[in-house]
Amino acid sequence: MLAKRIFYYLVGVSIGSIGVYFFWQKKNASFYYGMDARTLKSIRIKERFFSDDAKNTMAKYNVDTLKISTILNSGDVDFSKGAPREKPCATYFVTGKKELNNISLLVKRCDSAATIQKIIMSD
Repeated sequence: MLAKRIFYYLVGVSIGSIGVYFFWQKKNASFYYGMDARTLKSIRIKERFFSDDAKNTMAKYNVDTLKISTILNSGDVDFSKGAPREKPCATYFVTGKKELNNISLLVKRCDSAATIQKIIMSD
C-alpha cells in the first residue's frame, strides 16, 4: 500500500516538474540562487566602468567588452582572492570558463557601479 502511494506521488511530481519546466522556459525566467550567480548578476546590473590599467590590458591583449560580458555571465567567482565583505565597495576575483579561462577580472562593486580594476592574463 505504501509503495503504491510513493509511486503515485513520484509520477505526479515528475509530471508537475516537466510542466513547470516548460512553463518557465517560455517566460525566459532565470533563477540565480548560487553565490556565484547572485554575485555576477549584481555586478552585471550595475553601470560598468574600466580602470586605466584594465583598458591598457584590453588593448594589449585584444580583450573586448564582449569577452568581459561573457565572463561576467558565466565566470567563476573566487571569494578567497577578493574582499567580498569590504565596505563600502566589495572586491571580487572572477575567472572565465572554457576558452576564456586564461582571463581573470578584479572587480570592485559599489552601490551604483561596478569597476573592472584589473584584467589578469594567464598562460
